[in-house]
Amino acid sequence: MRTTSITGRRAAVLGSPIAHSLSPVLHRAAYAELGLTDWSYDRFEVAEAQLPAFLAGLDPSWAGLSLTMPLKRAVIPLLDAVSGTAASVEAVNTVVIDGDGRRTGDNTDIPGMLAALRERGVTAVESAAVLGAGATASSALAALSQLCTGPVTAYVRSEARAAEMRGWGERLGVDVRTADWSEAADALTAPLVIATTPAGATDELAPRVPGRPGTLFDVLYDPWPTALAAAWSAQGGPVVGGLDLLVHQAVLQVELMTGRAPAPLAVMRKAGEQALGAHRS
Repeated sequence: MRTTSITGRRAAVLGSPIAHSLSPVLHRAAYAELGLTDWSYDRFEVAEAQLPAFLAGLDPSWAGLSLTMPLKRAVIPLLDAVSGTAASVEAVNTVVIDGDGRRTGDNTDIPGMLAALRERGVTAVESAAVLGAGATASSALAALSQLCTGPVTAYVRSEARAAEMRGWGERLGVDVRTADWSEAADALTAPLVIATTPAGATDELAPRVPGRPGTLFDVLYDPWPTALAAAWSAQGGPVVGGLDLLVHQAVLQVELMTGRAPAPLAVMRKAGEQALGAHRS
């Protein structure tokens, strides 16, 4: 982490598609609150095939990058170093660039998930369920390795995905069991349910939310609330949303890229809420 201030620094979020990203809103709000008036944060549409050329074209003003799909794994061979956290799930969502141009990959999604859950008072659970089996699901398993003392059941749509999740469990030291998506309603009785699926995928489960449910962590933030999150709240269950994750992982990115800590969590959350509110109106 940098400990000295360097003027005129740049950062950005890369991915495809990227127009929807709230990262510029969050990071710019942090820069303004921290007095980093000479820092800028942008977004760039970058596909996997374009990533090597983009990185090669960065000049010394660049301090860091946020990465979204489909770049989180593709970037790894292009880096000088990768943190243990990122290596554990083979996914980098943060690149810190030092004064010599050295690129270090990290993953703030995993600690961001843990921070978002801690904020809602979830520090340990005896079991959990994960809906889905994509890249976010592997990060969820990594987070659960630090707070779940018992089995985690992953609900997936194919045996190939099931095998993949069991493999991640072995790698991360999590007792992962798998079940077919047709049984996904069974997940809703777990003390902690992490939904990592695309928009609309869990809508069919909303009518099946039990009375007095545990905690739901739905990683989506737009549209929000999802049908599942709304039904969960209606039954009195605590809900952690995608904006909570986005803000907490962005806080860590700001700290890594700027060397300034703590980043202004409340300011960044308010900026994100306002941007989403404007988008929906």
